[in-house]
Amino acid sequence: MKRYHQYQPLLISDFEVDEWHHPVHSHNHYELIYIKKGRGTHTINQVPYPYKAGNVFLLGPDDEHYFQITAATRFIYLKFNDPYKYKDLSGAGYSWQKLEYLIKSRETHAAGFALTSADQLITSQLFQVVAALKEDTNHNEPLIWLQLLAIATVLQRNMPELRTDTNRSRDMQAVFCYLHKHIYTPEHLRATAIAANFNMTADYIGPWFKRNTGITLREYIHDYRKVLINQRIASRQYSLKEIAAEFGLTDESHVKKIVA
Repeated sequence: MKRYHQYQPLLISDFEVDEWHHPVHSHNHYELIYIKKGRGTHTINQVPYPYKAGNVFLLGPDDEHYFQITAATRFIYLKFNDPYKYKDLSGAGYSWQKLEYLIKSRETHAAGFALTSADQLITSQLFQVVAALKEDTNHNEPLIWLQLLAIATVLQRNMPELRTDTNRSRDMQAVFCYLHKHIYTPEHLRATAIAANFNMTADYIGPWFKRNTGITLREYIHDYRKVLINQRIASRQYSLKEIAAEFGLTDESHVKKIVA
């Protein structure tokens, strides 16, 4: 299988075709794909998903995909390979966490995002701005990242597991998504808070989680937090003090204890 490599931090493509010319492939970067017009089938990891105008897909380095075009399609691609680079953009911290959530939960929205009509319009306009910035990505790089973070905010609030629902399912995937979203706020990771969100009791959710996953709730939270912290350390964009503050930890020694 072919694998494409991108070495620039950001690339934008805006093109229209009536026939797809690439083989099944993977890549070393993330791809946010917006369908401006057209229809067809997008096959991701051997699973076919119909697409139409307004659809958005997020792919990662481990995903393989290709398109089968039924009607001429205009694609707007936003490709990026370092989601940590612009974490210090003014006001970007909260939105950056939403992007990270989308990246870590890609399997829950492989078929795309079901956007409200208002958010469909917002998303379309944001991708139009992205397309307008493609001629000089080096000069426009900070602006492009701001659009990416704005798009991530819109997409994340439309994910079904995060919508308010008094009859929320006890589905494991929804629990994983809840844990991923709230990994930065320890108060939301207590058994009482998680149980309340899924209409369970605090005494029940722990044994239920272990029965379905084979590990305890505490172990899963610890391991997932450890992965995220190690990624920040490896990026060399964070101090231990910054990591502690982001994850609501007591101090730098708490961070060291988690990754030890």
